[in-house]
Amino acid sequence: MLRQNLKTATIIAHDLVATALAVLLTFVIRFEGPLLAERVAHLPVLLPPFVACAGLVYRAFGLYRAKWRFASLPDLANIVRAVSVLTLLLLVVDYVLVSPALFGIYFFGKIAIGLYFVLQLFLLGGPRLAFRYLKYSRSRQNIARAASTPTLLLGRGHDIEVVLRAIESGAVKKLAPRGILSPRPEEHGQTMRGVPVLGHFADLERVVADLAERGVAIRRLVATPSALAPEAQPDALIARARRLGLPLARVTSLGEGMREAELAPIEIEDLLLRPTVSIDRPRLERFLAGRRIVVTGGGGSIGAEICARAAAFGASAVLVLESSEPALHGALSRPALAGGETEVTGVLADIRDRDRLFRVLAAFRPDYVFHAAALKQVPYLERDWTEGIKTNVFGSVNVADATLAAGAKALVMISTDKAIEPVSQLGVTKRFAEMYAQARDAGEAGPTRLVAVRFGNVLGSVGSVVPVFKAQIARGGPVTVTHPDMVRYFMTMREAADLVLTAASHADREAREAGAGDQRAAVYVLKMGQPVRIRDLAERMIRLAGFEPGEDIDVVVTGTRPGERLNEILFARDEPMVNLDGIDGVMAAKPVFADRARLRHWLERLAAAVAADDRAAADAVFGEAIPDFLRREGAPAAAAPAARPALAG
Repeated sequence: MLRQNLKTATIIAHDLVATALAVLLTFVIRFEGPLLAERVAHLPVLLPPFVACAGLVYRAFGLYRAKWRFASLPDLANIVRAVSVLTLLLLVVDYVLVSPALFGIYFFGKIAIGLYFVLQLFLLGGPRLAFRYLKYSRSRQNIARAASTPTLLLGRGHDIEVVLRAIESGAVKKLAPRGILSPRPEEHGQTMRGVPVLGHFADLERVVADLAERGVAIRRLVATPSALAPEAQPDALIARARRLGLPLARVTSLGEGMREAELAPIEIEDLLLRPTVSIDRPRLERFLAGRRIVVTGGGGSIGAEICARAAAFGASAVLVLESSEPALHGALSRPALAGGETEVTGVLADIRDRDRLFRVLAAFRPDYVFHAAALKQVPYLERDWTEGIKTNVFGSVNVADATLAAGAKALVMISTDKAIEPVSQLGVTKRFAEMYAQARDAGEAGPTRLVAVRFGNVLGSVGSVVPVFKAQIARGGPVTVTHPDMVRYFMTMREAADLVLTAASHADREAREAGAGDQRAAVYVLKMGQPVRIRDLAERMIRLAGFEPGEDIDVVVTGTRPGERLNEILFARDEPMVNLDGIDGVMAAKPVFADRARLRHWLERLAAAVAADDRAAADAVFGEAIPDFLRREGAPAAAAPAARPALAG
């Protein structure tokens, strides 16, 4: 802080001295002899108030907030505006107030004021540009010494210019740009910040070969967002890169001043979706800044991403609660959680252990709890159904009760689109957990909100179909799909994490203000566009890997597995929708829940069924609570029609 204040004081001193020097130089250049002597004699009286006024004008136009290292056209524009104000001030003083009354002549005169304008611009803007050029030259020299990876940049001129500035500033390291490929023909043959535009994406093989003949072996490709837009045909670009054996990275973000530039390896799943749903970052920063967060299952792929995003948005403390020691160690070792300002701790605990869970949450005193711990593999849960009930039902009950006991502001429970009209143990256990959360939210929860989010398939998460297909393609096939007409909704890991945080922010504020419990949103779902046919997904992944489906790699239909269905449903027919004003890309529904007494009775019967290893008894409970579960294909006929659960609200 002291160093920053010293830098600001130095800039202020420079600008004030430059102002005084501009006035003095104006007189020296414009006047001579007695005229010059007369004006210099009056400077001790006139110059101090003018310099003080100039300092206020410079501050008003933000000259002290801009870093000289990143001086740019907007900064120069602010200098022009500030100097224009001072020039107009001199005109008013010289022609209206001072000269006619005191001297009978103009103290400055029009020519001198025009000269002052030019000199002041030069003295304020020149050192800034010179400082930036000095830093730029030094950065180029450092890059030349440190850069070890000859690189081609891919994208439109505007995006490329930003990346080049990030490289020059040191935000992106160890890249040596040797050429640019642009989809815009008018940019071909030009240079951008000294780097030549060598052709179109379709010229990739030729450009790489030409550079190799000149002794430059390209070792990396960096794609800007414009290179991955649908109109740029990114599928063909990825296929070319794979045929050449060149790693392809994408620009994930470029912060203000290029100080937060990020590159990440491009994955096939980056091109499988609709455009990513953007989130209201300022909203989440305001919501999470200084908060204490608990993430159950924080060592899993989705839980770890929620932890990273909470830390990125300014949470003061994050507790990773995990039952697996290797998963906990992996989560705490992630770069996104290490070395930041957020206090990140981990604890080994199983959500099935009710007493342990209550003690951990009471000691940590969380503001928000995100419940990501679950068993979710459909085939395993169909076989080991008791384990699904223990974790997904009773574990979720424990998390909800412990959250209320700890006095947290909100619990967000992660559910699944398989929870609607469930046909599997995963779906029905998750739906039952949703109902428990809704009942507690509408009951005696008080200020604590308990809500759920329903995920589609999360790309890159453990057990999702894309990593399975990638592994099968890497082995040379075949790629297996269970049914040619099966469709699924997809979302990215970051979208999933941001949906959870957005749901918490809405539940904590807007939904709380809605008044009565049955008017509040209870379930949130991302707008995931149209579902994707799994066979089409498999064939596209094969092509993106540089092969042809059916020729190089076969696609084999293996048949649906127990608990699977052809499509997923996001909301139940009887769930009333909620309009989320001000939140784009997210849908929500009001609660439909059973009353507490019925739920308590069903939980007692479920516990007895698990203890007796009686699956029929457990399914009977689920059938009463969720009648759609009894109507699934292959379900045993009920002895009597199941009644709809008693609904509250």
